[in-house]
Amino acid sequence: MTTTDLGLPAMPTLKVPVRRRLTRQLRVGSVPVGGGAPVSVQTMTTTNTADVDATLRQIAEVTAAGCDIIRVAVPSADDADALPAIVARSPIPVIADIHFQPRYVFAALDAGCAAVRVNPGNIKKFDDRVGEIAQAASAAGVPIRIGVNAGSLDPRLLAKYGSATPQALVESALWEASLFEEHGFQDIKIAVKHHDPMVMVVANRLLAQRCDYPLHLGVTEAGPAFQGAIKSAVAFGILLAEGIGDTIRVSLSAPPVEQVKAGCHILQSLGLRPRKLEIVSCPGCGRLQVDIHKLATQVEAAFTGFPHPLRIAVMGCVVNGPGEAREADIGVSSGNGKGQIFVRGEVVKTVPESKIVDTLLDEALKLTVRTGEEPT
Repeated sequence: MTTTDLGLPAMPTLKVPVRRRLTRQLRVGSVPVGGGAPVSVQTMTTTNTADVDATLRQIAEVTAAGCDIIRVAVPSADDADALPAIVARSPIPVIADIHFQPRYVFAALDAGCAAVRVNPGNIKKFDDRVGEIAQAASAAGVPIRIGVNAGSLDPRLLAKYGSATPQALVESALWEASLFEEHGFQDIKIAVKHHDPMVMVVANRLLAQRCDYPLHLGVTEAGPAFQGAIKSAVAFGILLAEGIGDTIRVSLSAPPVEQVKAGCHILQSLGLRPRKLEIVSCPGCGRLQVDIHKLATQVEAAFTGFPHPLRIAVMGCVVNGPGEAREADIGVSSGNGKGQIFVRGEVVKTVPESKIVDTLLDEALKLTVRTGEEPT
């Protein structure tokens, strides 16, 4: 590829690594959390946990999408009874989500759950067995996740602060952690969540200053898929870029697999997870001579499940099109009924618009099977 010297100083290619917050490390089954371990993606099943087959099907779906850890709700004895079968057959570590009922915590530990999510404030209020839980979890080598949500904040703290402020969330989380610390248990992960992404950001910044526990990030009740993904990306992007956060969940009013996809994309965008297939496409303008939205959707569908981390550029005008297509692994600059196909910066052919998608896929397959070739 020929380049033109414009007489300008060379711009360095920089990769600025995120300096992660130093925390203690714990293990959720096979997944290390904190202490410099990669940020992991979680979600929660929406099935009736007692329906073992349905729950396992959903776990398989989210695992295929990139989920690292799964959480299941355990509100009843039937759910607790289903845990051994789910844990035994799940391909990823299982966290039991338990409120109010300490006996289900012990059932989860006996079932081999990789971690347990509890609200020790509720347990202390209704059946003070925090010490027994700490002892049993310690013996089993199982960490405890403490979750503080704006919607379920202790009434005393609501009265003190007037609302679910960042300070209220942090005070609640540290108080609940202290209930376990009193019994010598510190294998803890903490989550402080709020529906307002900036309240959540401030709360996690404060919490990060006051403890060295790993932190789970979530914008709780984030909303429908589009709105919730944006709110989560804003909050996670700020915190993760500051090195805060060890696991994430994108809490959408959408199927769990969509939550996982959003979480994986957020981490990939921040360079915190290896890049998979990425499609670069233009938003469209009056210069276009092609239906770029339709074309990009067709390319996305054609490359669904493609196993190699290629960057595919789908462009539609002469201003930015050739340059973006040239910078991608595979690209097309399209218009006037045809598309110019680029492979690693070189134009390899020009095809009719109707052949663009098939040609991109063919060239991608040829590129990834070349001996010694690795995508950029």
